[in-house]
Amino acid sequence: MKALHNRLRQTFLASTCLLAVLLTTQCKNKTDMTDNNPLLQEFNTPHQTPPFTQIQTAHYIPAFTAAMEEGRAEIKAIIDNPATPDFNNTIEALEKAGNKLSRISSIFFNLNSAETSEAIQEVAREVSPLLSEYGNDIWLNEALFARVKAVYEQKDKLTLSTEQATLLDNTYKGFVRRGALLNAEDKQKYRNITAELSKLSLQFGENLLAETNDYKLHITDEADLAGLPEAVREAAQQLAESEGKEGWMFSLHAPSMLPFMQYADQRELREQLFRASTKRGNQDNQNDNKANILRQAELRLAKAQLLGYRSHADYVLEERMAQSADKVNAFLNELFEKSFPFAQEDVAQVAAFAKQQGLEGELQRWDFAYYSEKLKTSLFDLNEEMTKPYFQLEKVKTGIFDLTNKLWGLSYKLNKDIPVYHPDVFAYEVFNRDEQVISVLYLDFHPRKGKQGGAWMTSFRDQHMENGQNIIPHVSVVCNFTPPTASRPSLLTFNEVTTFLHEFGHALHGMLSEVTYESLSGTSVYRDFVELPSQIMENWALEKEWLQDVAVHYQTGETMPEDLIQKIIAADNFQSGYLTVRQLSFGFNDMAWHSITEPLATDAISFEKAAMAKTELFPEVAGSCFSTAFGHIFDGGYAAGYYGYKWAEVLDADAYALFKEKGIFDQATAESFREHILSKGGTRHPMDLYIAFRGAEPSVEALLLRSGLSK
Repeated sequence: MKALHNRLRQTFLASTCLLAVLLTTQCKNKTDMTDNNPLLQEFNTPHQTPPFTQIQTAHYIPAFTAAMEEGRAEIKAIIDNPATPDFNNTIEALEKAGNKLSRISSIFFNLNSAETSEAIQEVAREVSPLLSEYGNDIWLNEALFARVKAVYEQKDKLTLSTEQATLLDNTYKGFVRRGALLNAEDKQKYRNITAELSKLSLQFGENLLAETNDYKLHITDEADLAGLPEAVREAAQQLAESEGKEGWMFSLHAPSMLPFMQYADQRELREQLFRASTKRGNQDNQNDNKANILRQAELRLAKAQLLGYRSHADYVLEERMAQSADKVNAFLNELFEKSFPFAQEDVAQVAAFAKQQGLEGELQRWDFAYYSEKLKTSLFDLNEEMTKPYFQLEKVKTGIFDLTNKLWGLSYKLNKDIPVYHPDVFAYEVFNRDEQVISVLYLDFHPRKGKQGGAWMTSFRDQHMENGQNIIPHVSVVCNFTPPTASRPSLLTFNEVTTFLHEFGHALHGMLSEVTYESLSGTSVYRDFVELPSQIMENWALEKEWLQDVAVHYQTGETMPEDLIQKIIAADNFQSGYLTVRQLSFGFNDMAWHSITEPLATDAISFEKAAMAKTELFPEVAGSCFSTAFGHIFDGGYAAGYYGYKWAEVLDADAYALFKEKGIFDQATAESFREHILSKGGTRHPMDLYIAFRGAEPSVEALLLRSGLSK
């Protein structure tokens, strides 16, 4: 039943419905789709990795159907077991049930994010209701819950390891928090709510991807490219050619849009691109998300109140380090009060600089990145075009590999025999100090039409123990980095370098897991703790000793000059006040949506405006709506959890201070971090794990000091 813990955060999606006919264009006979279905067979691949090259879209629904039948049979066997319920025959048996479904779900939903298509999306719509019903049939099964409850009520008399005790607690709470104590009428309400919520979340993501892909800024007059570096122009020309167009083209994907906003002299075009981005999901078309998010907020509230909570935030935060909405809001407000004066100063400084540069009228949102970049160059003699030639993707990748080798003795070997789901993906075997393979790592770097925006880490299989054997994880890092051009390799911005380190930190959390149960493995931890391993890795990007190994000019082979490294370090806190408030505004927005105690009587735009009002630093932009493209909370599992990025920054600032004290490559400190944080997954409470590593709880002062926000 691993799927009913961490996996079903991906797979419990829509409402009940009948299975539709398979995609007729790809359909073979039913027997062939079952008996010869690679998803239903043992994976005869290196390390039992997914056989991507053998999987057809038509395989998925028969595979899901068969796996759910098998999972239901496993659940029935637990219920029908005549033996008195105990940890082994109930809790552990439940953990192991649904293994095949878990594997299939991981493959499918990961690909739906990284390499989707209309056919894949259609399968998602068909299979999601079945998965939702499958999950609810288990969580709401009275006989099954009775066995779980019987074991839970005698837990004080049982001799359990720490991990076993955690699994028992999680299993019991999982049932309760998914409606097991509800009466029959309310259980049906719960089913209906979760079904609709999942459908809405799926639709939100599809709408957002469509909106992102549909818009292109097509430029045919070279004069409109004024200010843009040659590399940006070349990439835009390449994109235009791929679309069968003359001239240059810019999209809403970050590697295309952000450089345009930073460097394009044509203010009107910056405004056009900015408005297109901030209108995603808010154009009153077939991809509009306004009604979607209002309904999601209403349903999340209804589910929480059905379960006895005041709000969705209270429901979610009960199982987080923060524990309550009041504590989260207090945390956000404390950071806001200390950072907002700095943010105002940052914006005022840019506005004054812009006027010196000839800007007429008020500084607008589409001006900020442009003049900020020029100001940064003026203050520090530094801009991204000066650093990008030194951050070749391949070299940065090698530098991250080498860093993990220094810290934990890890090494990596490309294995072309491991199947991949796209030619751009590379698969590595990851070795420990003892030269034993501990993980498979997939790296997927560049944007494409079928990939969601942003960057993330996920897994196709989590580490666990099976019959006394360690089952290694299959971890994937997915990014949208600046792609190579005809004349240049992939060159990263400094922000992309830190993004790579961030996601690799998540990957380490998955790869270095050493637990027994898959539902407690790797990144299966509280949401406001999961960002610690990722954010602590970003610190090395500002260490001279690491940069000297990584930053090598792609043409000359020369190491980044000492003075340029010092400029990067000196500019680290440039506009940290503004950036902090910007992130806090997302957290306030998230908490507003999920702290409501009654259905909203307003529209989405007005509600968002009120939620983010105190953080505003620019004139209002008519037609903009952030929430309709806020995938983190409406399609990404961070509902009432976006604060976790800042929460984890407190943890990582405090934790990295120990590395600074002991040495940034100190193996004893690294091994302690591995032992107490990276290897433990969710087997213990996060604060217990943190204290075991650091010796005490963290303080917000470490973050303020590092960010230059402490006077």
